[in-house]
Amino acid sequence: MSNIEQTLSIIKPDAVERNLGDEIKSEFLKNNFKILKEKKIKLEKQEAEKFYQVHQTKPFYNDLCSYLSSGPIIVMVLEKEDAIAGNRKLMGATDPKKAEDGTLRKKHGLSIDKNSVHGSDSLENAKIEIDFFFKD
Repeated sequence: MSNIEQTLSIIKPDAVERNLGDEIKSEFLKNNFKILKEKKIKLEKQEAEKFYQVHQTKPFYNDLCSYLSSGPIIVMVLEKEDAIAGNRKLMGATDPKKAEDGTLRKKHGLSIDKNSVHGSDSLENAKIEIDFFFKD
């Protein structure tokens, strides 16, 4: 039985600012992801706070929210077999310096904060995150 999943991917402000959107999207397509939905938006800080609610007790929460709302982002729903694990592998470690060669964060990330991409970390969070941006 195949395990087709959907996950949310965000191309973060630092990558959008450097016009890396198409390049990053082509990496997803090369790795057999389907891009089911996509849109470019600019979040208000309070929307970013709501999105990153799961991290609100962490010391980096405020900076994270300020950063995500600092410029346009591209949000996408990706789909393929084991999409969540596959996307996390493709993204690489949160810290680009520790990310494996060939991963999106190794190639494009500037720092642990400006690491160019976000992806859901579980099926449960993928559903919440997809609904956050693509609630019909």
